[in-house]
Amino acid sequence: MKEAGFLTSLQVEQVDDDDWRLISPLNYWSALKSLFYEVPKGFVTDFASVPRLPFIYWFMGGKAEAPAVLHDWMYRTGSEGVSRADADAILYEAVKSAGYWRARAWLMWAGVRIGGYWSFESRSIHTTER
Repeated sequence: MKEAGFLTSLQVEQVDDDDWRLISPLNYWSALKSLFYEVPKGFVTDFASVPRLPFIYWFMGGKAEAPAVLHDWMYRTGSEGVSRADADAILYEAVKSAGYWRARAWLMWAGVRIGGYWSFESRSIHTTER
């Protein structure tokens, strides 16, 4: 089985204080699902929404940006019929495949499992160019 991993690098431009736009597609292979995912050029992301509490932000903020973009895209578009549980599991896989510690992957997974319900269900956030 082919290993999970990003096939392209994350390339973005800043849109405003909180948002970034992909200037080229972000491609990922999931070994978990045996599927290829492509986040399209123009997708707008805020990366990982991490509470600005000092310890939490220090440990989690500004980390694993490519996995966060992939996860944002899955949540916002319902890509390929991916369930919330699948999107969260793929986030965990992607964080580990990007070379981060298993503990960071688990904390990011736990954060989206605890706090991601509303975001997944609403899917009202921008998904393309602004």
